[in-house]
Amino acid sequence: MPRNTLRTVLPIASVSLFLILWTVYVRTAEVSPFVLPPPEAIVAALFEMVQTQELWDHALVTVIEAVSGFCIAVTLGVSLGFIMARVPPVEWAAKPFIVLLQLIPKIALAPLFILWFGFGLESKIVIAAALAFFPVFSNALQAFKSVEPGDKDVFVMLQANPVQRFFMLDLPNALPVVLTGAEVAVVLAMIGAIVGEFIGGNEGLGYLAVAHLQNLAVPELFGVIVILALVGLVLYTLIGRLRRWFSPWHVSTGVA
Repeated sequence: MPRNTLRTVLPIASVSLFLILWTVYVRTAEVSPFVLPPPEAIVAALFEMVQTQELWDHALVTVIEAVSGFCIAVTLGVSLGFIMARVPPVEWAAKPFIVLLQLIPKIALAPLFILWFGFGLESKIVIAAALAFFPVFSNALQAFKSVEPGDKDVFVMLQANPVQRFFMLDLPNALPVVLTGAEVAVVLAMIGAIVGEFIGGNEGLGYLAVAHLQNLAVPELFGVIVILALVGLVLYTLIGRLRRWFSPWHVSTGVA
């Protein structure tokens, strides 16, 4: 069977098998629908939810929070990674703070961000940016530092100015690695937005999930989880497509 066909068939087969096993388990083990509803109940609840404007309004809020936080994380991560790679004393001076911030669980800072930035979109954006920052930053730092010395010498001989060197050497060299970090970062940004909504939100899919939990609407709760997974998958796929478009030559794209 051709490779492309397998890449389509195998995920569908594995998901179908998982749903079948789920259905068999909840029926044979007589699991309470308040603990684990059958897939058909979740699909029915999801079908009703997608027909309401409320779901789309909450989904839009979550997407805005996650994408805004992700964009902030990418901007700061790439900028700081480039500066530290080009100016080693800056990296040496900032290293204690970088290590400290990496060791602190970002989720533990979420209540502080809500306290500082309020219960609106701002705090959720900051939480999303905080979670998404380090994968982009660490990848950008290592990518900018890994430019081959011989390539640098060529640009020096050609008397390229800093702007030319950045756009013709540093950025193309770093882009595949940075976008690989961005794939992880966009998922973490989504998680950050949801965590913020769990803790102190009055809108968004995280808030909607908590509301369904409080009402013991378990199929609807699972429906929100499915929507969250789909939104995260779409964002992750978009970044993966960007990586393939902008760096098709790189081995990480898997393009044969």
